[in-house]
Amino acid sequence: MNGKIAMSEPKETLDILLAAPRGFCAGVDRAVQIVELALEKYGAPIYVRHEIVHNKYVVDSLKEKGAVFVEELDEIPDTDAPVIFSAHGVAKIVPEEAERRNFFFLDATCPLVSKVHIEAERLFEQKAQIILIGHAGHPEVIGTMGQLPTGAVTLVETVNDAENFTPSNTGKLSYITQTTLSVDDTHEIVDVLRRRFPEIQCPKKEDICYATTNRQEAVKKIAEQCDCLLVVGAPNSSNSMRLVEVGERAGAKLAVLVQNAAEIPWEKITGYSKIGITAGASAPEVLVDEIITSFQERYETTVSTITTATENVAFKLPRQLREDA
Repeated sequence: MNGKIAMSEPKETLDILLAAPRGFCAGVDRAVQIVELALEKYGAPIYVRHEIVHNKYVVDSLKEKGAVFVEELDEIPDTDAPVIFSAHGVAKIVPEEAERRNFFFLDATCPLVSKVHIEAERLFEQKAQIILIGHAGHPEVIGTMGQLPTGAVTLVETVNDAENFTPSNTGKLSYITQTTLSVDDTHEIVDVLRRRFPEIQCPKKEDICYATTNRQEAVKKIAEQCDCLLVVGAPNSSNSMRLVEVGERAGAKLAVLVQNAAEIPWEKITGYSKIGITAGASAPEVLVDEIITSFQERYETTVSTITTATENVAFKLPRQLREDA
């Protein structure tokens, strides 16, 4: 040994811009609370139809506590254990089947999704022809269309769909939307429908939820300032995928969905000096914290929060659980 102390290489510097609002919305927070409180009150197992929210970390955490996730009710044995419906909402046949089997069920449907269900039923009673703007196969779309008889709702996914849609009754035409869509894409579709059908009825209040809108606006604010935008969320999360698209359009050189710190694309961001981070409405803040820690291990970082809105929304829990909250 020559007595010299090896000096570590200085770390590169990196600015991290955190979008706010980000992460859990009130509907997701309520849904997760319903599962956790049901486990506390009734004990394991409890059954959850479909992922309670679209996030693997959340689902796996609840599995460890005793939640059993199924896709359909016929996977559940005859039981006195609670059965919970996910935040995305379900078709009417699901609670009907639960009642037929004498299940004790709790509905974790986001109240803003329930609002769209009620709106669809009201329009149907008025004999309106209903367009639903949304993504085919998404649980929320399946649940909304399932509030009404088959054929009562026409799904429109794109501007092209809107251009080619032929109504049977232009005098009684209305549209509703999925709550987690791209605000800009939806406006483009609505503009086409309004141009073609000036008398079309719109929702009394915007169907795209406040959380979706706020998170997209926050991403627009930071995307133009950063080299790369990381969106923390799941590939089956509609609102998370929309944040990636919004980030790309708003000017981020690279916009990437990551489920956790292990998915950070280090090879793609070499040489970047500003990283933006946001999280979809079903992604918990712990995942954001882990990603920031990973950057801090590699870089000298400064972390700044860019706030575009303040959220103070909270939804009531089901009556059966309210006293335990």
